Amino acid sequence: MELRQLTYFVKAAEIAHFTDAAAALYITQSTLSQQIKQLENELGMLLFDRVGKHVQLTEAGGVFLLHARQILLDVEKGRQAIQDLQNMLSGDLRIGVTYAFTSLLLPILTSFPEKYPGIRIYIEYGTTEVLERKLRASELDFVLAFHQEAFYKDLETQELFSSKIVMVVSKKHKLATLKKVSLQSLKGMDLIRATKGFSARDSMDEVMLKHKIQLTVKIELNDVHSILSLVEKGHWGALLNERALIGWKNLVAIPIEGRELLRRAYIIWQKGTYRKKAADLFANELVKIIQDTVK
Repeated sequence: MELRQLTYFVKAAEIAHFTDAAAALYITQSTLSQQIKQLENELGMLLFDRVGKHVQLTEAGGVFLLHARQILLDVEKGRQAIQDLQNMLSGDLRIGVTYAFTSLLLPILTSFPEKYPGIRIYIEYGTTEVLERKLRASELDFVLAFHQEAFYKDLETQELFSSKIVMVVSKKHKLATLKKVSLQSLKGMDLIRATKGFSARDSMDEVMLKHKIQLTVKIELNDVHSILSLVEKGHWGALLNERALIGWKNLVAIPIEGRELLRRAYIIWQKGTYRKKAADLFANELVKIIQDTVK
């Protein structure tokens, strides 16, 4: 069994088409088919059902795919470890980010590539739950996310700062001059909300349920930038993490009464695994920038 065979198998499984997978790998279709056939012979089971030009994983193929991906990830980590030892700061850095971190992340995405041009940075936005699942599967190097508390048995957390969920309105909104609002006053307001799975949304759902408050939600979106754009232009209000407003000069953050609305920002790592030098460098510089920003 060879690493190239595992690479070919994973690509074919992802694309579900031998010809297209071969093109993505810059090899011929016959080479890919031959290598996968050799792999199947060695394992003694078919990994794919061939259906015309398309292929789909067999039950055995689905099981083997999980292990093949893990092997390739482990090999990549080993390669990265050797490069780090040789002080060759290169390779890929994959970071999972929840949407409230967007504005805080922009400065380092300008400065870090200039300082370390050999490192390619891939940013993946998503909900906390999805990103943490990918972190556990070694698909990400670390995650930036918000929690009320962050306690894990299998993950490490590094707290960055605390932040509140606030009522966001345009400076032209009739409530823009308020110093604070109560939870009860949120009833009846026209709101745009993030969809379920977003940290601020899920936290507010728990608070509203606890206080038996029903909100009037007109629009739900899974993109914070779009929510802020609509709030800026209209009569809407939104309940978001206050850090999401950095850079939005025409919006106002109105504090909401209640201790349970405090959130904490964390860098979240896998526990007990090799940590890339590039990941440590990025995290350390991010901490410095955030500390200057949130003062």
